Amino acid sequence: MDLDLVVQALVMGIVQGLTEFLPISSSGHLVLIPYLADWDDAFITSLQFSVMLHLGTLAALLIYFWRDWLRIVPAGVRAIRDRSFAGDPDRRLAWLLAVTVVPASIVGVLFDDVIESSLRTPGLVALLLVLGAAVMWLADRWGAKRRTESELGFPAALGIGMAQALALAPGVSRSGITISAGLFAGLTREAAARFGFLMATPITAGAGLWEVRALMSGDTGLDVPLAPLIVGMVAALVAGLIAIGFLLRYLRTRSLSIFVAYRLVLAAIVVVAFLNP
Repeated sequence: MDLDLVVQALVMGIVQGLTEFLPISSSGHLVLIPYLADWDDAFITSLQFSVMLHLGTLAALLIYFWRDWLRIVPAGVRAIRDRSFAGDPDRRLAWLLAVTVVPASIVGVLFDDVIESSLRTPGLVALLLVLGAAVMWLADRWGAKRRTESELGFPAALGIGMAQALALAPGVSRSGITISAGLFAGLTREAAARFGFLMATPITAGAGLWEVRALMSGDTGLDVPLAPLIVGMVAALVAGLIAIGFLLRYLRTRSLSIFVAYRLVLAAIVVVAFLNP
């Protein structure tokens, strides 16, 4: 067993778990950490490993929100059966979440190869960190912050889903862009974060299962070391649970300013590292 590879996978898993839910871009960090640390293992830097780490954070989502899903899924089924929301906020929420899945699913299927070959570069990540910081700053100041997630309309939910599709580009941040879109739609900070976490669950599951199929079939051409893979996924799970709880508590009383500042500082570090190889 390659101990260095295990340590790298552990670091990547912790980074993934924390940054998946904090609005600072997990995929961006998974590109930048190997770049800044000069790690060049093909598995550690692969999109496939990144997606498998997302399965660890998917497990964190399911564990943290299992009570919500036990309400939402049956409520969605009842809405189909009765062809009515019947005044039930869980029925409405189930279909709001279903709407959000569509844009990212289409973009992921059509542009997976482009994302893998063209968007995973440190320079582009730095640029998107800055652009994402600007969007978050504006959303935090312009959003009405009055509505709960069950009060969203379907056009607004589709808009948040379209925003989620942008997060396939490293540096955007799924939680950052969905929280921002939720704030623009009038959600409170906490409601925007909760809705973003819930809507991430099905799309992350779909992407993860697709990559599991590819890895098991050998389509990726990668040598998959089992121990680093497991270590990374478990680390992502534990760190993800910590990050979810922290962010929901934090946003009840505080703004996104600290995350805006962090993104700008990280982008500056990347630029300095790029100019001084």
